Amino acid sequence: MTVGTFDWRLLLVSTHRWLGIVGGVLFLTWFVSGIVLMYAGMPSLSESERLRRLRPLDLARIAVTPKEAVDAVGASPRQVVISMVGERPAYRFSHLDRWTTVYADTGQRLLGLNRDQAVEIARDFDSSRVAAAHYDQHLSRADQWTIGAISYRPLHRIVFDDPQDTHIYVSDRTGQVILETTARSRRWAYAGAVMHWLYFTPFREHATLWLQTMIWGSILGCVMTLTGLVWGVWCVLLPRRHDFDREERSWSPYSGLMRWHHYAGLVFGCVTFTWILSGCLSLEPFSWHPGTTPTAEQQAAVAGAPYRLQGIAVDDLQSVVAAISQSFTPHELELVQFRGRMFVRAQDGATGRQRLASIGAAAAGGLFSRFPDDEVMGAARRAIPSASVADARWIDEYDAYYYDRSGTRPLPVLRAKYDDAEETWLYIDPSRGAIVRKEERLTRLNRWLYHGLHSLDFPFLYYRRPLWDIVVIGLSLGGVALSVTTLLPAWRRVRRHARRMVNSLLNPSSS
Repeated sequence: MTVGTFDWRLLLVSTHRWLGIVGGVLFLTWFVSGIVLMYAGMPSLSESERLRRLRPLDLARIAVTPKEAVDAVGASPRQVVISMVGERPAYRFSHLDRWTTVYADTGQRLLGLNRDQAVEIARDFDSSRVAAAHYDQHLSRADQWTIGAISYRPLHRIVFDDPQDTHIYVSDRTGQVILETTARSRRWAYAGAVMHWLYFTPFREHATLWLQTMIWGSILGCVMTLTGLVWGVWCVLLPRRHDFDREERSWSPYSGLMRWHHYAGLVFGCVTFTWILSGCLSLEPFSWHPGTTPTAEQQAAVAGAPYRLQGIAVDDLQSVVAAISQSFTPHELELVQFRGRMFVRAQDGATGRQRLASIGAAAAGGLFSRFPDDEVMGAARRAIPSASVADARWIDEYDAYYYDRSGTRPLPVLRAKYDDAEETWLYIDPSRGAIVRKEERLTRLNRWLYHGLHSLDFPFLYYRRPLWDIVVIGLSLGGVALSVTTLLPAWRRVRRHARRMVNSLLNPSSS
């Protein structure tokens, strides 16, 4: 069992012990915040809520075509939407991972909002709110809740004097509300997402430092749990001399809290390890798999690049709004290109209904809700020219890779499987004429190693609530017990070592 003076058991125990001492509080925080995160994430503004609360679209004053607006700023847009900025219609272009806004009545670029304009937009976002609003801060850098809003910064933060302590963020680039938070949503986010991801703004702003800390912290956590599992099982299997005067034999050589820690580790150690490992994989260490966002080439093949805005007249847009208004009040239009042709799309924020119109056909009643199946199938064949479609089928229910328990992802979609080296699957939404998800062999593996192990979102469990809640909370409480039972022994050991060090420094002769 020993080779010379080397004892692998001492190395195993010491590694587990000191990694546990260093990371015990962090692990306890992860388990508790994980329970909160099941029900409350970071504050967000859903797409349907955003659309519902926008000012109705009024194109009576529009005088500039989309092509003229794009030429005015020299953009090569990947997305074009039309909505209101105050009482004025405006184009918004997404290009170079940034948004640019151009007023549709004058063709002038939005160069920023003053305080009064920002407050007015925030108040207009919820016209039913009677509480007073005041300007709080101009944010050129992220605060706690806007770390991911890089493409919309700088931001204006408006505070309402209501019982909910509502904060609304208005983009200086686009003139639109991008986020609404309340005191309650912020408190729960701190207890859940912020603590779980260590999403503290001063730390998170240093993206590389934060990422490497999380990755290597998770790796050390994996080492800690593995060494604990090995030692815990070894202690159970290790032959020991029996004390025959004792009525019962203990399966653990420890006593007190450490005995409970030993037992908790035997029961919950494996799931703790898989949670830490899958949490590490969520950070995509070493870039071992591609993302699920379709490539620019795949998107362009379905859209029929380049983006064509020529020939869209002001009258065409006004006719689309008039036609769609027969079904619902449009608050925003999106220009959608599919297979080389340009369409206009609008969605009702209240009901989720949408209408598409071919340019110039709206006045003749040419509205529809989705692209024809055969055209979507044709787009799928063009998405990856170097490969053939091995299998394609329409799915009306979520599968193991394209799913959403809240039901917000669109259905039906076309799932096309290709015979390329990456074994690509593409999911194409007929209501948008766009690829909404890409899966490859490695991303499908990551789906199980990350989401499956971390969220336990296995189909047989994920949709069966409250069974899923009971299982996840029960395992999390086991992890809490695993962590709590080490805190007092860890504190005693650290204090004992600290006293020895102090004594050795004060009395070097006695050592």
